[in-house]
Amino acid sequence: MHQLLNCVAKSRILLRCSKFNIYMYKRKGEGCYFLMSTVANPANIFWHDNLVGKTEREKLLNQQGCVVWITGLSGSGKSTIACSLGREFQARGKLSYILDGDNLRHGLNKNLGFSAESRAENIRRTGEVAKLFADAGLICIASLISPYRKDRDACRVLLPDKKFIEVFLNMPLQLCEERDPKGLYKLARAGKIKGFTGIDDPYEPPLNCEIEIQQKDGLVPAPNEMAGQVVSYMEDRGFLEA
Repeated sequence: MHQLLNCVAKSRILLRCSKFNIYMYKRKGEGCYFLMSTVANPANIFWHDNLVGKTEREKLLNQQGCVVWITGLSGSGKSTIACSLGREFQARGKLSYILDGDNLRHGLNKNLGFSAESRAENIRRTGEVAKLFADAGLICIASLISPYRKDRDACRVLLPDKKFIEVFLNMPLQLCEERDPKGLYKLARAGKIKGFTGIDDPYEPPLNCEIEIQQKDGLVPAPNEMAGQVVSYMEDRGFLEA
């Protein structure tokens, strides 16, 4: 039997079936996106509510649990801005945690490769963990290339409206390739890495991200300036208080 659930956001509907989940996702000014998870709903497993909820945890921390999802090409500066954000939140007495894409592949996602299917599962797992951190009342900073739009949108659907802050580091491929901090672009150009994002695999930029960071007059903003842009956005919307 199908169960139709209205999500917190009025523009989102979640359709749960016995064999798979279908998400119908709509953003202002856009059409609908249909996202399907082929992971079956487990049988004979029931949700257990806790006596202490998210609201109580947020009051304890004096902040709102949310996910700051930083996406962009390899070498665009995702880890740099994530670390700057973490340092800024710490200085303000706010509790945050960084989910770095490479770090996750040393543990939680170490059994995944870089095929389209593995990348989708990589993002799905990260999104679920980020959701738990946000539910705990933390500011979760997820820093991953996350090249496919549908995978990022599937993570957005996991959270209540406006608790998912997508930050697009819109840096030119040429700049990222010139930086090449890990030497991966060089290997990809030499044909030693297949399916590398930006070279022989696509990066799908966000259509309506909350924050977009670009070069200014041909110069890349300093890390603290980029972090400040995110912090200002969050301050204006009350994320840094309960």
